[in-house]
Amino acid sequence: QVQVVESGGGLVQPGGSLSLSCAVSGRIFSINAMGWYRQAPGKQRELVAGISSGGITNYVDSVKGRFAISRDNPKNTVTLQMNSLKPEDTAVYYCKVVVYGEDYWGKGTLVTVSS
Repeated sequence: QVQVVESGGGLVQPGGSLSLSCAVSGRIFSINAMGWYRQAPGKQRELVAGISSGGITNYVDSVKGRFAISRDNPKNTVTLQMNSLKPEDTAVYYCKVVVYGEDYWGKGTLVTVSS
């Protein structure tokens, strides 16, 4: 059983910063890809940022230069640092990890960017 738990969401003003964390626990020796997705009201879920087991990162164009994903392998955590936040970044953010070829999702954390 693998558990994925996000934390760090909340309300932030435009231009502000927020850091999301995701902790993975359970019977795991290693985690392959880790990533953050988001889903805004009325929109499809999209990949925001991903990071491979080797540390290779990728980002959706709309967050490049503003967001940074990182992982701590010994601690089985992945972090999304979000800077220069915009109202259009408002969404529920989900953490997804790939363990032994299977996807595991967290329940999501709400990020609201508003003045």
